[in-house]
Amino acid sequence: MLETLVTLLAGAVLLVPLTRRAGFGSILGYLVAGAVIGPAGLRLVTDVETIRQVSELGIVMLLFLIGLELRPRRLWVMRRSVFGLGTAQVGLSAAALALPLALIGLSWTSAIVLGAGLALSSTAIVLPMLAERELLGLASGRDSFAVLLFQDLAFIPLIALVPLLAGQSLPDHLPWLSVAKAVAGVALILVGGSFLVPQLFRVIGGARTPEVFTAASLLTVAGAGAIAHAVGLSTSLGAFLAGVLLSDSEYRHELEADIKPFEGLLLGFFFISVGMSANLGLAVAEPGRILLGLIGLIAIKAAVCFMIGRLSGQPAATSVRFALALPQGSEFSFVLSGVAVAAGALSEAAADEANLVAALSMAATPLIFALSERFVVPRLTRPPEPVYDAMRDEGAPVIICGFGRMGQIVGRVLRMRGIPFVALEKDSEQVEVLRRFGSKVYFGDPARPDLLRAAGAANSRLLVNCLADIEENLALVDAVQRNFPNLQIVSRARNRRHAHLLIDRGVKVFVRETFHSSLRLTEHALTALGVSQAEARRAVEIFRQHDEQTLIETHPFYDDEQQVIQSAKQAAAELTRIFEADQERGAGAKAERSAV
Repeated sequence: MLETLVTLLAGAVLLVPLTRRAGFGSILGYLVAGAVIGPAGLRLVTDVETIRQVSELGIVMLLFLIGLELRPRRLWVMRRSVFGLGTAQVGLSAAALALPLALIGLSWTSAIVLGAGLALSSTAIVLPMLAERELLGLASGRDSFAVLLFQDLAFIPLIALVPLLAGQSLPDHLPWLSVAKAVAGVALILVGGSFLVPQLFRVIGGARTPEVFTAASLLTVAGAGAIAHAVGLSTSLGAFLAGVLLSDSEYRHELEADIKPFEGLLLGFFFISVGMSANLGLAVAEPGRILLGLIGLIAIKAAVCFMIGRLSGQPAATSVRFALALPQGSEFSFVLSGVAVAAGALSEAAADEANLVAALSMAATPLIFALSERFVVPRLTRPPEPVYDAMRDEGAPVIICGFGRMGQIVGRVLRMRGIPFVALEKDSEQVEVLRRFGSKVYFGDPARPDLLRAAGAANSRLLVNCLADIEENLALVDAVQRNFPNLQIVSRARNRRHAHLLIDRGVKVFVRETFHSSLRLTEHALTALGVSQAEARRAVEIFRQHDEQTLIETHPFYDDEQQVIQSAKQAAAELTRIFEADQERGAGAKAERSAV
């Protein structure tokens, strides 16, 4: 067993960083590692089923963590997406896949079973893939999650329908015992997650035993999954319900921190087991047939999802992401095909081909999605050329460029003093917000000479440059000095280097955006430590004068890193001497006052 663990870890450590560095994510690395070390590769690991059974805990933990992120209220808000998009995706995909399978010679029973199984998508593939790119919070991520959640709910009914498709007769009475067990299992999870588990964590947390808290966290996840499995429900569904119920608990973040490392490793092992289970020999024997099945599966599911996305009102880029996140087969596809073979609804040869196509689609999805994110989505999300506001010269003496946090404060003080100004802002959303609050702001790019001229730059006295982006800030300075050399500039500076670049351009008045607020905070910190108000203010003033003088003195060589480092060390030593001398003078003055 130890040799198997070493092999699994070595495969992950060697291949996952390569695929991540190539931009294809970690999932593809795990799948390739499984194919390399598995029975179809180097045969370093052959007990695939045991590894899969253990690693499926990773999927259970993944659903638990997702449940922790969802509040019950948010889940209720998602009900339309879950049952609307989910029903449409599973139903249409199953029909679109079953039809060509029936046309190539499979019986309708086999075609329907395969269509339904391959219509499901892999939660273990999709959610980590979207999470790696921080897409779960976007519309495409939320809709993908909603569909996956519906598939988890639909899996058990699909399993129950397989014997009926195989021609087995309907039971002459409703299986009340099975229904009652399922209801009791859900009730037990609801009661435990709402009342019993939080009390358990309070007791363990009060005992200050971190290792026991971790054990209790794992017990919660595994226990919820075991209860669901015992009553005939999906283990993932049970863990998800437990996570949702604990999402409002004060221990939510600690639970997440404890479960996350186990979830990541076990999920990686699951993907390795999928890679190992692929019957690559079948791909060698029937390459054209398998390749056609793979292309057909991905193309049909992607087309169905894209159509659903567009019909639901998604923009093109969101629909593409939604479509290319869900075209693969699922871990449930393997289970469904196994049940179908046992029930006589599907031949073993057809199940092997379907499982291989599903496994290959799981390996191909991260690659396809990464290529889409690199080449397709950026073209679809390219913003249209902005239509800036038409302006007229109002004769205002001041132009404020950038009406964010700093620009608004400048504008409010000018307005209080009765000084008119023109405000330009490049962010259209910011402009809309400001206009709702009654501010007169023009939407435009301040660095464009024609917009500056329309704003009255030729006759204004002062331009206040509050742009946050350093490159845009400097481009504005260059445009003003080139086209309106008589217009005085006062500017925001992000940092010391930005200040030096402004000095290069002859800007004499600038304010480092966090400098003065940091000094004010320091003054409060000193007084909180018992330093008198006068001493704290004097210390801050000494530092301010010395730092501003150092900024000017280091300007001639600010691009020479060695000289800057040497100068910083000398400045720190000099500042220490100044403070010591000031303290000695203060102590002497205090002694003189005491003597008097």
